[in-house]
Amino acid sequence: MTAAAPAAPVIRADGVSRTFNGHPGVRDLTFSVAEGRILGLIGPSGSGKTTTVRMLSGTLARSSGELLVMGEDPSHFSRRTRKRLAYMPQLMSLSPDLTAGENVGFVAALYDIGPFRRRRAIRSALEVVDLWDVRHRLARDLSGGMQRRLELACALVHNARVLFVDEPTSGIDPILRQAVWKELRRRREAGCTLVVTTQQVAEAEECDAVALITDGELVAVDEPGNLRRLAFGGEMLELETRQAVDQDLVAGLDGVLHVRQAGARRFLIVVADAASATPRIMGALTARSLAVVSLAEYRPTFDETFEVLVGRHRAAASKPDA
Repeated sequence: MTAAAPAAPVIRADGVSRTFNGHPGVRDLTFSVAEGRILGLIGPSGSGKTTTVRMLSGTLARSSGELLVMGEDPSHFSRRTRKRLAYMPQLMSLSPDLTAGENVGFVAALYDIGPFRRRRAIRSALEVVDLWDVRHRLARDLSGGMQRRLELACALVHNARVLFVDEPTSGIDPILRQAVWKELRRRREAGCTLVVTTQQVAEAEECDAVALITDGELVAVDEPGNLRRLAFGGEMLELETRQAVDQDLVAGLDGVLHVRQAGARRFLIVVADAASATPRIMGALTARSLAVVSLAEYRPTFDETFEVLVGRHRAAASKPDA
């Protein structure tokens, strides 16, 4: 029996670039997003995240390259496709003279959500961002953080099939940030495809795949675990011994690909597979009568991973052409 061909990605970018007055904003972006997945666009301010999302959502034309969202060019979305999209911009797009509830209701009406469903949808969206109690307050009287949350509520009010959210957790406290990500994951489980930008590198853990962007260029795109392996050359173990041990001795153990000494008795070890390497390394140390305090898998933070990958990318970019 012939296997079914894999489904086409919901979002596909191939060599996409955008220039502003002759200066590159983003260059040669290539990635794809499958249905029901969260892609995190992660990078510092000015790296090109917002430019990328605006091109994907059809609010900014690309300068070159190919781009498809749900099978259509974002520069020429059909009315039907636009109704299946939602976009939370980085800059305020609220009507300041409408209340919080009226702003969300206005967006719901644009998507043809009827009056009875609309009331439930408005409440649900405002409750996700903890704004139901201020639903009668004018948007202009909300704090900056509340306005950002209201922007998100407007994006969440209808069940979009593709959702673009630009910095949804900026200026939001940690507890509410978790509530926002819980809702984004719920949308994903319902089949929604999401592209989320953030400067919070730790939020990479919330995404199915991560695109690291810096200086307008794509550094790497993959699942978070794969990006760690790409950065460090494999999986990592943390070793602590009871007595001081020479780094060369640890580096020569079976299965060790690389080792970095983090203290007189502490080492960070790179191995191909942590599960199989752990007992071999433990046995080798025991055979040498070296007492081990602990040997366990070490999970680098995404800040560490980002720093390594970006540093490597910039070093490669600075080398003169051969």
